[in-house]
Amino acid sequence: MTTTADPPRVQTRATIELRRPASLSEAVGELQAGGTALAGGTWIMRAAHRDEAFDAVYVALDRIAELRAVQERDGAVALGALLTHDELAAYDGSPALGALATAAARSAFPAIRSTATLGGNIGAVGFAEADLVPALLALGASVELVSPQGESTASLETYLASRGQRPAGELIARVVVPTPAGASSAFERLTVLGGGEYSVANLALSVTLQDGVVRAARVAVGSVEEVARLCPAAAEALVGERLDAAVAERAGKVAAQECTGREGLDAPGWYRLAVLPALLRRATSRLIEEAS
Repeated sequence: MTTTADPPRVQTRATIELRRPASLSEAVGELQAGGTALAGGTWIMRAAHRDEAFDAVYVALDRIAELRAVQERDGAVALGALLTHDELAAYDGSPALGALATAAARSAFPAIRSTATLGGNIGAVGFAEADLVPALLALGASVELVSPQGESTASLETYLASRGQRPAGELIARVVVPTPAGASSAFERLTVLGGGEYSVANLALSVTLQDGVVRAARVAVGSVEEVARLCPAAAEALVGERLDAAVAERAGKVAAQECTGREGLDAPGWYRLAVLPALLRRATSRLIEEAS
């Protein structure tokens, strides 16, 4: 006897209205009036799997060209929120951005990477597994926001902490990533089957080396807790050391002590913590290989 799993129970709407503003100011107005931003749509289209209802009005952002722009700035690069994972993976920028390029290139499936956007990956509330977010945290990124009150900037950490309570009409326009001289970064992820799926745990490492010694470091992990986070004690464990497997192992254990592993169908909390030393070793090995 075979059984069929019940389909997701979700409230549906007879009609969904789609609006396509041609400018940021128009988009902000539509969002303030109650619309929901629609970029790649890869998170929205899975609403039924989360037992969530679709919204009545979606505001498509695809006609706003400036949201796809890349702006080289002094010591930084501003990335438009509509850039896809594929576009981020192909961007030939500073070595400091290595973690972001790798995260974009390895996340999900090719069909998703060609559609999913930078801003959507940051803004998706409840998406613990987002790969770009820990990479951006490790790189010290900030978000440039547009709202009815004007433009503002917030560190990514600040934005994530208040993501569920942002004001109506606010939109991520750009993500600004520092590109300091001498910095390099790497990203690693672990999935259940080895590729394609969401991460059980992911980790990004950014370091600045001087004569082979770590002078500055940032470590960030994702999918371990409900929201990606920095691990400052793990980063501090790297500073003043020469990068090698033993140093990375110790720092990875410190990162595990800083976090509380979330329970899930894909992995128990303890396992997410247990794999962090291995992920940090892999990230370190990638940086050592690139440096040589």
